[in-house]
Amino acid sequence: MTTSDVLGDGPVVDVRELTKEYRGIRAVSDLTFQLQVGQITGFLGPNGAGKSTTLRALLGLVRPTEGHALVFGRRYAELSTPSHVVGAVLEAADFHPGRSGRNHLRALALSAGINRERVEELLSLVELDAAADRKVATYSLGMRQRLGLAAALLGDPKLLVLDEPINGLDPAGVHWLRAFLRRYADVGGSVLVSSHVLAEVEQSVDRVLIINDGRLVGDRTIAEIVRTGHSLEQAYLAATGAVA
Repeated sequence: MTTSDVLGDGPVVDVRELTKEYRGIRAVSDLTFQLQVGQITGFLGPNGAGKSTTLRALLGLVRPTEGHALVFGRRYAELSTPSHVVGAVLEAADFHPGRSGRNHLRALALSAGINRERVEELLSLVELDAAADRKVATYSLGMRQRLGLAAALLGDPKLLVLDEPINGLDPAGVHWLRAFLRRYADVGGSVLVSSHVLAEVEQSVDRVLIINDGRLVGDRTIAEIVRTGHSLEQAYLAATGAVA
């Protein structure tokens, strides 16, 4: 990672008064939060709450109507080596079905100037080395999730942005991912993970951000929720107005 991209001791992510409108309809409204180094943050909300729009704004895939979404103090488009700063998995089906898992990673590595040894290292890390030469079209959803994570990790980024990463994983795969993310955070990485599986989020994250109708309605650590005697599910349902 270049020192020009990772700046000082500021927040890893700085979302400030973020608003995004589509044809006059607000998907995200005046959203503000920050992420710090070494923290796993769950990003929660009902379908249509604005989670995907927020993640896409952070990754430079949509332009905010107002406000900003910065990574290490910069817009994604301003990062000189984005793959070395942030890795993202937003769509588990974003692969060429006729290409093998190994060749998919090699193509991405070549475009980013990353050596082939890193590809082999990651295939082993995500436990796809035995299936590396099979076409991605033959992969299960869980295998595609692992391949997506390997792609996100190619540049050894300091931030991971993951959308529903346990979708399709079996129990052993879920356990593996949970342990991996904790190790990643413990050595200084940061994670923003969107998920509907509250029981798993409660076991995996340090903090949760809850949005509803495009607005932030909850920002608490798991420890704070536990001290109230409530579960994450109870806190989530209360914050989103799903229970009285």
